[in-house]
Amino acid sequence: MKKFFNILLIAGFLFIGLSENQAQTTQPKLNQVELMKQFIGNWEGSQGKDTIIYWNVKAFGKGLDIYDKFVVNGKIIIEQRQIWGYDSNLDKFIGAILQKGQNIWIMAWWFTSNNEYVCTTYNDVSNFDNVSWKEVGDCKLLPDSLSQTTFLNGKAVIKFGFKRVK
Repeated sequence: MKKFFNILLIAGFLFIGLSENQAQTTQPKLNQVELMKQFIGNWEGSQGKDTIIYWNVKAFGKGLDIYDKFVVNGKIIIEQRQIWGYDSNLDKFIGAILQKGQNIWIMAWWFTSNNEYVCTTYNDVSNFDNVSWKEVGDCKLLPDSLSQTTFLNGKAVIKFGFKRVK
C-alpha cells in the first residue's frame, strides 16, 4: 500500500511539474490593438494588372475607420466603408464592411504573429481551419508594404500587394 501511495505521489508531482513546464513555453499574448495600428495611413494596392485599390485607414478609439475603393481604368467599380473595433473577450477585431450596393459583411480579423494576420467572416471564427473563405496577410515589410492573399475552399484566388503612400 505504501509503495502504491509513493507511486501516486510521484506521479502527482510529475503531473504538476509537467503542466508548469508547458505553461512556460506558451507564447506571450499578442497586443492586437497595437499591431492593428500599423495599418493607419493611406495605402495603394493592386489586383491583377488593371485594378488599383485605395485604402484610407484612420484610428477610431481602439478601432479603425476605413474607406476603400477599387478602380479599373479610372472608374470606381467597388467602394466601401469599414468600421473595426477590438473585442477584448474574443481578442479579435470585429468589423462591419458595407459595400455600395451590397449587403453588409461582419468579419473578424486578428494577428497570429507579429507579422501575420488572418480574416474571415464572423460566423466562421470558431471554425477557422475549415472555413470556405478567408484572407491571410503577411506584413513583414510594414510599415511600408504588405501582401494579402484571399483563399476560397483552400485555394488562393486573389493576391493583393499594398504600399503606403503619403
